Amino acid sequence: MNIEALKKEFHTIFHAETTPRIFFAPGRINLIGEHTDYNGGYVLPAALSFGTYALGVRRKDKKFRFYSMNFPEKGIVTCDITQLIFDPADDWANYPKGMIQLLREHTKYIQTGADILFYGNIPNRAGLSSSASIEMVTGILLKNLYQLKVNRLQLIQLGQKVENTFIGVNSGIMDQFAIGMGKTGQAILLNCQSLEYKYAPLHLENYVILIINTNKHRQLASSKYNQRRSECEHALKALQSKLPIQSLCELTREDFDANKHVIRNKVIQKRARHVVYENARTLDAVQSLQEHDLQQFGELMNASHQSLQQDYEVTGLELDTVVEAAWGQEGVLGARMTGAGFGGCAIAIVKKDKADLIINRINKIYVNTVGYNATFYTAVMEDGAKELSEGVL
Repeated sequence: MNIEALKKEFHTIFHAETTPRIFFAPGRINLIGEHTDYNGGYVLPAALSFGTYALGVRRKDKKFRFYSMNFPEKGIVTCDITQLIFDPADDWANYPKGMIQLLREHTKYIQTGADILFYGNIPNRAGLSSSASIEMVTGILLKNLYQLKVNRLQLIQLGQKVENTFIGVNSGIMDQFAIGMGKTGQAILLNCQSLEYKYAPLHLENYVILIINTNKHRQLASSKYNQRRSECEHALKALQSKLPIQSLCELTREDFDANKHVIRNKVIQKRARHVVYENARTLDAVQSLQEHDLQQFGELMNASHQSLQQDYEVTGLELDTVVEAAWGQEGVLGARMTGAGFGGCAIAIVKKDKADLIINRINKIYVNTVGYNATFYTAVMEDGAKELSEGVL
């Protein structure tokens, strides 16, 4: 798919005479630091080379028209500027609708509608943040089409607010931050409490990051995601009876082990243990990258998955099967689920010259266990959301 093909599709769908401007927002993977974001901790995400494209032109009336090449059966979704409300029937279009509505409230400026075409090459519902990618590409498009006075961090925060208040998923800020701030060849160490961040170079040398899509779809809003967040809030409340903390990730491993007895519910105690230990693992992982110690980084990935499986209980048959299959292959330094869990994707660091063999062996085990194929991608770290110039995508 190239830019000219997208433009042609735009003109065909909307019968437009004006040439649309073109924008892109990547998907993201999280290398380590899972379910720490909404607990005030560290994460280590990176923006990907695949993502969501949006082509748009302003209209003179009050109508917004949305079309996705990924969901052509939905046709054009149309709404008035005064009717930017959540509607289950609009499915994917609720994400741009939410971003437009919150930007209207924030800037007080968007007074006319637009025609917007979307095309994404992120696997749908794989846990690679297709929803946050749609939000951020919509935000960048609106900022430029309407010349809005809104900075990158404000767009990121509005994207999170769309998830929380418009869609109803109580997620943290990691996805939008990684998509907004990504940089080629770099991961981002982000403190989700303070929003302080720094880039961590990924010197993979003879290795590549392999994304393994289990092809078990996950939908955050209907999963146990909100339940896990609630369990963490209960753990924090129990610990606050003894400790002056505002988030679980303020605790070191030693702090937690010395005070975990105040969390009387053993399941909730396990949830908190994962969060505290995962936060520490994330900082250890960045140090491993700085020291060019991929072996240690891989071991931390393995420990992360085991914690997500046993303490946080968000993996399941499909994710455990691909990860454990990866662990058994020569040339794999580490593997873990990535994203919220309950399906979606895993990642592995694999020897570049053995990648095809490793893929075949993992998939054979997966098919024998689950009954259908996984899908495999090689991750390339790219820049964050931006307007595109002419050329090939």
